[in-house]
Amino acid sequence: MDRVIPEESSPPDQRERDTGTHPPEDGFHRVLIWGAGAIGGILGAYLIRAGVDVTFVDVAAEHVRAIRTTGLHVTGPIEDFTVQAPAFTPDDVTGQWPLALLCTKAQDTQTAGEALLPHVTPGGAVVSVQNGLNPLILNRIFGSERVLGSFVNFGADYLEPGVVTYAGRGAVVVGEQNGDLTERAHAIHTLLRHFEPMAVLSGNIMGYLWSKLGYGALLFATAVTDDGIADALARPENRGVYIELGREVMRVARAHDVTPEGFNGFDPAAFLPGASDVQARASLDAMVAFNRRSAKTHSGIWRDLAVRKRRTEVDAQVGWIVHFGKEHGVPTPLSSLILKLIHDIEDGNRTLDPAGEDGPNMRALRAAMQGVTA
Repeated sequence: MDRVIPEESSPPDQRERDTGTHPPEDGFHRVLIWGAGAIGGILGAYLIRAGVDVTFVDVAAEHVRAIRTTGLHVTGPIEDFTVQAPAFTPDDVTGQWPLALLCTKAQDTQTAGEALLPHVTPGGAVVSVQNGLNPLILNRIFGSERVLGSFVNFGADYLEPGVVTYAGRGAVVVGEQNGDLTERAHAIHTLLRHFEPMAVLSGNIMGYLWSKLGYGALLFATAVTDDGIADALARPENRGVYIELGREVMRVARAHDVTPEGFNGFDPAAFLPGASDVQARASLDAMVAFNRRSAKTHSGIWRDLAVRKRRTEVDAQVGWIVHFGKEHGVPTPLSSLILKLIHDIEDGNRTLDPAGEDGPNMRALRAAMQGVTA
């Protein structure tokens, strides 16, 4: 299991081998947030309120204009407040920052990373605060020694220009890709605790990101219906699909020599080979309970498909599962079908299953389970 690391606990011998990964002498008091939507907007708002000098960059010009003129407004059941901050489009921003949080959609990582590169100081760090295994993409742009990973699972949505909603607390984790508990990682952890006091500094961030792939695959399955997350996961006729999908992802993770980490009801051990159906159902129950507590009833995936009518992150999330499944010779029939179903919906060739009904999308996933063996 992973550890929660207090800020002051890094031992002297650890600090001695952290050469090259120190934060600036005055800490990370200037932060560039690239992508000011649901995740980046909420993180940035809380950092600003804590006194951090935050600059936002976003491709949506109307969102940038709203932040410049009336500020960024955070709404929702947890808090309601507005912060003022400089905001720019990628074409307008100038200068360099010692720390950048990349909070764009996962499918935009390559383009956003290339645009971000000249705005990070030569010794600066970039944290991928995204779904998927995006540090692997950013490594090619910045070099792996400058890239950290972060995993977040709080409920958030972009509502309209200048307005984001914070719908429910969830896990926040950060760490170096190689597992070292560097001074730089400690400093970034301290920043994130301004937003989430229970944020975790992890020696296994890739384990968290792989677990999010597993949980994310379940969310993509729920998003082929109009049911909310909790309602979909609770439907008894489809529980076999969610259990087998979780097992499929964990088989790929195990073949990739990853130790997954649990969070917010998702217990990876419940889906690993040898785990019982009782364990898997208990994890699904815990995920249902977690999502019932959030004001955000549906996933961002569903919102992309049903409300915003735009491409989802399916290739940048589920695509990794299929990719590494092929690399390791692990079959991924459910993940592959989810890719097809989501693409069909994005292209207008398929509709979502009606809420509360047994529609063709879930029937197709159940059919794909026939002949699946662990």
